[in-house]
Amino acid sequence: MTQPGPALAVEGLAKSFGPVRAVDDLTFAVRPGAVTGFLGPNGAGKTTTLRMLLGLTRPTAGRTLVGDRPYGEHALPARVVGAALEASSFHPGRTGLAHLEVFAPQVGVSRRRCRDLIDFVGLGGAAHRRVGGYSTGMRQRLALATALLGDPPAIVLDEPANGLDPEGIVWLRRLLRAFADEGRTVLVSSHVLAEVQHTVDDVVIIAAGRLVHASSLADLAGLAAPETYVESPDLPAVERLCAEHAWDVRPGERGLLVLAPSAEVGAAAYRSGVELHQLASRGADLEDVFLRLTGGVRS
Repeated sequence: MTQPGPALAVEGLAKSFGPVRAVDDLTFAVRPGAVTGFLGPNGAGKTTTLRMLLGLTRPTAGRTLVGDRPYGEHALPARVVGAALEASSFHPGRTGLAHLEVFAPQVGVSRRRCRDLIDFVGLGGAAHRRVGGYSTGMRQRLALATALLGDPPAIVLDEPANGLDPEGIVWLRRLLRAFADEGRTVLVSSHVLAEVQHTVDDVVIIAAGRLVHASSLADLAGLAAPETYVESPDLPAVERLCAEHAWDVRPGERGLLVLAPSAEVGAAAYRSGVELHQLASRGADLEDVFLRLTGGVRS
């Protein structure tokens, strides 16, 4: 595929369910040729937003665009955006291949395309098994195959790594990266930053239905403070040193994690005569940034 994907836009989007404001004045954009992570805690409004983007839920206010128009105004929407919002909407009595063949006429593709796709997502050996006997990971793969039926230039996936084993997660990361490198627009939701941080180029983070951050992943990393792991025969002295420099500190494996660059921690310990047995930089902790932005608590 050589044609670049369409940009996706969410503009002033809001959705209320009775007194509950699920999405509140949400605005962001998704660019072609990149993998964008749509992140937030469970219940943040991610799935509701994606449903509005795909015309499945009517917004209370605002609008969404796929390219220059709403999703439903495209002549063949499934040929423009391939979407998988849940991996459970399958008839349990149908086989995996039959599921794809049911959707093929709606998308305008051949049965051969269905057979090729079920092999592509790694379900060739289970093509004639009933979906009711599929594992969660197999259902995720079938949902992805359904999204890809029309070879769309834009792909929207809601929590696609749920149920995948480690090998499947690596496969998914490579696939999404390949799609973006082809120029497609890729939007992937997750409630776990660590699940997507090795895949995404950009991040859009929401909490309680509102935007709290949108940037490149590199810019998000710039908000993270580096951590240093310290072991010492006198940990109370290390804690006093951290208090003097206003460095946050928390327990580590056998030592302490100090929220400061290792060079600064080492220099301060040397000046104060605090003996250290280990000093190791842990880099920037993006998960802490994510939790801070969303008001979450690290488990």
